[in-house]
Amino acid sequence: MTHRQILEAMSGLLLAMFVAMLSSTVVTNALPTIVADLDGSQTGYTWVVVATLLAMTATTPIWGKLADLFSKKLLVQLALVVYSIGSLIAAFAPSMEVLIGSRVIQGLGVGGLTALVQVVIASMVSPRERGRYSGYIGATFALATVSGPLIGGLIVDSPLGWRGCFFVGLPVAALAFVLLQKTLHLPVVRRQVSIDYLGATLIMAGVSILLIWVSLAGNQFAWASATTAVMVVGGLLVIAAALYVEGRVADEPIIPLHLFKDRTIALATVASTLIGVAMFGSTVYLSQYFQVARGMSPTEAGLMSIAMVGGLLVSSIVTGRIISETGLWKRYLVGGMVLVVVALGLLGTIDDTTSLVVIGLFMAVLGVGLGATMQNLVLAVQNNVALKDMGAASSVVAFFRSLGGSAGVSALGALLSVQVADKVATGLAAIGVSGGSETESHSIPDLDTLPGPVREIFQSAFGESFGHLFLVATPFAVLALVCVLFIEEVPLRTTNDLVPAEATDGSSDPLDGLEDALTDGGRHRADAEHPTTLRS
Repeated sequence: MTHRQILEAMSGLLLAMFVAMLSSTVVTNALPTIVADLDGSQTGYTWVVVATLLAMTATTPIWGKLADLFSKKLLVQLALVVYSIGSLIAAFAPSMEVLIGSRVIQGLGVGGLTALVQVVIASMVSPRERGRYSGYIGATFALATVSGPLIGGLIVDSPLGWRGCFFVGLPVAALAFVLLQKTLHLPVVRRQVSIDYLGATLIMAGVSILLIWVSLAGNQFAWASATTAVMVVGGLLVIAAALYVEGRVADEPIIPLHLFKDRTIALATVASTLIGVAMFGSTVYLSQYFQVARGMSPTEAGLMSIAMVGGLLVSSIVTGRIISETGLWKRYLVGGMVLVVVALGLLGTIDDTTSLVVIGLFMAVLGVGLGATMQNLVLAVQNNVALKDMGAASSVVAFFRSLGGSAGVSALGALLSVQVADKVATGLAAIGVSGGSETESHSIPDLDTLPGPVREIFQSAFGESFGHLFLVATPFAVLALVCVLFIEEVPLRTTNDLVPAEATDGSSDPLDGLEDALTDGGRHRADAEHPTTLRS
């Protein structure tokens, strides 16, 4: 495909990616308003985010495997439809329970879009050229991350209210659907195989049990309790059963375990999980920090995100182009992870009095680091797998990153809830005010309705607690950096598929069979027409 043909085909894919990212970012600034309007709690706030991440995490490898078996174009369009159905339900949700359920449906579609866009691009472009196009994906990610909070903040402050945030993605999804139909033309390679429904079910169940435990422990029940024991043991047993099915029973496993024999894939997968914990687990609460701890409006909180996303935008485009030109990628992965570690450590020092300019600088450093890391980890994995496993391998990286993100959001959300409740109770007791049921239920108050001294206590409690979240996330980023350091750099190949191993050892050439066939055919024709002709 020419560069123009690839860009035409990518137009619908990038819109689909924009929709996937928008589903999370546009709601970020609306969450405090949503939770207050639907009488939710800090746990509810966390689960509006976790529900989408959970569904996305559990289904990403399934979408990736289906991409190896069926029409990739049809699957992307199906994911868009599922996302749109979830958005419509969320827009009319009368309660937190319905809203969380609709976010699960949204997550099913987002999981497909997240996995499939990478797979489709990998089937069109060689790894050496893919860095260039990965920059476009990074730019789209950045645009959605910048515009999402801004659009969400403006909509919440408008007559449409927070429900308008769930309508805004529908026209974009419809346009992406039409563009995909017109511009994306890929050959469909149909393989007659059985789909691993048992493995898929076990993976989803095991992951869900553990993530639900992480989210509720410390709030709904104690970390050291019988409920914890049952959920942890049950989740691990289900995952063990899934591994047995994937390794011994399934003909076409959802997660091919043989992929992890490759050191690059194994280390990149672990690094992606840890990055997910650090990235999703810390940044998802930044908007809440600006609104609750600093008293900003949703629109102002959206403007604050420009610092981080600007860094991500520049970093992803620049590193993508340099990698395409040089074929070298590890130095950018390492440099990006160093910046992520530094930025999280710096953000761990913030509280409700830290200068906004300083916080913006810290966020910009984090954005630059993430921009050089996220897409390039996927690129390193795709460079080491055969085309037939491209869907499964790409989705495995996305799966574990989302898994880490889900666990990070759940665990840090539970930590935030407990810390805020304790600090508020202590602060109120110091001024002789009873916390009542408000702090016991871990609710998020409307600060505008609180008396001045009480409001200051809540803002201080949230401000200090958010700094602790970044400190907790920092060690995970350090471990991810260690994994990246041990990844072996393999020069990016210029072919879409792996060259057979025997072609590289001098024993045989993959073109020998074709050359022999053509030569033999030529000999037969020459002998028949000119029996005495000399052949070279």
